[in-house]
Amino acid sequence: MPATGATQVTPRPPSDEVVIRFVDLWKAFGPKKIYEGLDLEVKRGETLTIIGGSGTGKSVLLKCLIGLMYPDAGQVLLHGENVAELDEKGLREVRKRVSMVFQGAALFDSLTVGENIAYPLKEHLKLSPDELKARVAKNLARVNLPGIEQMKPSDLSGGMRKRVGLARAIAIEPEIILYDEPSTGLDPISTRVIDELILRMKADLGCTQIVVTHDMDSAFRVSDRMAMLAQRKIVAQGTVAELQASTHPDVRAFLDARKS
Repeated sequence: MPATGATQVTPRPPSDEVVIRFVDLWKAFGPKKIYEGLDLEVKRGETLTIIGGSGTGKSVLLKCLIGLMYPDAGQVLLHGENVAELDEKGLREVRKRVSMVFQGAALFDSLTVGENIAYPLKEHLKLSPDELKARVAKNLARVNLPGIEQMKPSDLSGGMRKRVGLARAIAIEPEIILYDEPSTGLDPISTRVIDELILRMKADLGCTQIVVTHDMDSAFRVSDRMAMLAQRKIVAQGTVAELQASTHPDVRAFLDARKS
C-alpha cells in the first residue's frame, strides 16, 4: 500500500506557542566543543528540521531533550520544565510525551515486530491484551505495514525497519516526535515514503516534530522551519524559502555543497 502523502491530508498550521526551548546550551566531549551558548525554540505543531555538518551535535540536541544526554550548562525546557533537572520518574513522564525514531530504528532483534511496538505501551500504559493487540495493529496500519506483527526485524528491509520504528514511536500517542536521520541508508522511493509519513503524523496527530537530517530534498519537503547548526550555535533559522535564500556563509556553503 502506498504511503499517504501530503496531498491527501490537511496539514495543521503550527501555533505560536513555544513548547521546547534550548537556552544558552553548552556541551563538550573532552576537548571537542559541541555547543557554546546555543539557543533554539520549537513551536507547538510545527516540524522543525535541524541541518548542519557531521559532528556538529544535531543528534545530541534530541538526546538532551529526552534525557539520554545532558548539557554541561544551560537549560533544555519542555513546557518550561528543565529536563536536565528531572529525576527518573520525571524522565519517564517526558518519554510518555516525547518519542524518538532512532537512526537505525533501534528495534529489538529478538522480539517480533508486534512485540517491539508493544514494548513502550507495556512500559507506559496499562492495557488489556486485547487493547494492546489493537493498538499495535492500529499503528502498523498508520505506517502502511498492516499484518506484519509476527515478522522479525531481520526479515524487514531498511525502509520497513524505519517504518516499524516510527510505529513504535507513535504507539503511545506522543505530543512530540524526534527523528534522527530518518532517511539515512534508504533508496529514494523509501525516503519519499518516510517523508510522507512525517507529513502524515503532523496532519493526523498534530504532533510537534524535530527532524535531524543531511538530506536536503527531504528537509525541504517536510519542514515548516529549518535551523542551521554551525560554529557550535544555531547560526540561521527560518522557513524553507528563507533558508534557501539565506546569504549566511555557513548556510550557503552547506546548501551549495549538495549541488556539486
